[in-house]
Amino acid sequence: MATPTMNRPTPERIFQTLNAYQATAALRTGIDLDLFTAIGEGATTALALAKKTGASERGVRILCDYLTVQGLLTKDQANYGLAPDSAVFLTRHSPAYMGTVSKFLNCDRNAETYRHLTEAVRKGGSIHDGGDNLKPNDEFWVNFAKSMAPLTAPSAAFIAELAGAGEGQPMKVLDIAASHGMYGITIAKKNPHARIVALDWPNVLQVAIENAQAAGLGDRLTPLPGSAFDADLGTGFDIVLVTNLFHHFDRPTCETLMRRVHGALKPGGKVITLEFVPNEDRVSPPIPATFSLTMLVNTDAGDAYTFSQYEKMFQNAGFLATTLHPVPAMPQTVLVSEK
Repeated sequence: MATPTMNRPTPERIFQTLNAYQATAALRTGIDLDLFTAIGEGATTALALAKKTGASERGVRILCDYLTVQGLLTKDQANYGLAPDSAVFLTRHSPAYMGTVSKFLNCDRNAETYRHLTEAVRKGGSIHDGGDNLKPNDEFWVNFAKSMAPLTAPSAAFIAELAGAGEGQPMKVLDIAASHGMYGITIAKKNPHARIVALDWPNVLQVAIENAQAAGLGDRLTPLPGSAFDADLGTGFDIVLVTNLFHHFDRPTCETLMRRVHGALKPGGKVITLEFVPNEDRVSPPIPATFSLTMLVNTDAGDAYTFSQYEKMFQNAGFLATTLHPVPAMPQTVLVSEK
């Protein structure tokens, strides 16, 4: 019996991977042209989209066909439509719009970093000075804070639930490496008696302050400028948030920070950690597992740690137990540790 074609070796995956930058460029162009919003507003032909976006008809047709092949658009004869993911996340009229994330994920620094992946693999860490995440890098992290906030909505709502924000009890929250501040702000939105202390580099904190003011919560967010490893964190916090920070450092450094967090919590207080947590095999699920490569090119010693590794680090820092809570419909996981 002949071997089915699907089981024969094929170069297709190799070809697609080597050309993956084309898909990135096509999506970024669609976002830059606000193509998805235009389709959502009723411009569905190449001619109509060209007029709406100010681009050429030929260029728009070819781009839309490519995005259709990628599953981001649909096509019915000469009319283009939005695939479900694009309708939710790529049209400006959607409350879940996340087109701004391209400004960070596809910024020149990130693209340049991956062009030097071979050197990073040989070295075992970042080839940039920015690999030292104990120092401020205002341009990079301010861009992150301004661009990535829309992506936080599902995880921020989930964290607020785990923090018990809906119960409405007085709550003192420390948001470490607050960035855009949306995790603490979401808790404050759901709990009128919550007060947030947001810690980050001074210029980055301005983004969190602006977001808090826009949410009408400027009087309940107190900025604390400085480093998570050096600033006076204070004491008596009910909740400490550590979101997307541990993966930048090696395990001894993570333990050092977690000991500082332990000291800032009141008895019975909780630290809520948000991270990419791969399975113990370190090759699944795909997004958490591949996040280690991002840390290889961007940090000197960071990694995507497994739950058992976090559990051990947090135990060494004085926490008795840590529970795992996957964020619904998102690739990240929340870890809750109680003092």
